[in-house]
Amino acid sequence: MLFMVIERFRGGSPDAVGDRFKRLGRMLPEGVTCHASWMESGGERCFQIMETSSPAALRSWLARWEDLVNFEIVPVVTSAEFWSESKA
Repeated sequence: MLFMVIERFRGGSPDAVGDRFKRLGRMLPEGVTCHASWMESGGERCFQIMETSSPAALRSWLARWEDLVNFEIVPVVTSAEFWSESKA
């Protein structure tokens, strides 16, 4: 399953997240893959495509960062997958 993870940095600054990331890396649990990550140009948000077959594993990753980040999680599929399964 693919998820668009939208991170909003508490306090509006990515500095604390950047510091932790430099020390500990992304801290992904087994079974979670980060495919891509983009920062909003002003630095207020980060957008990531994550993949896992276990939503519990994704929740475990979120718990490692939730003191610094507010998350919005959106289940997504590729456009090709959507259109191949679409009845339209």
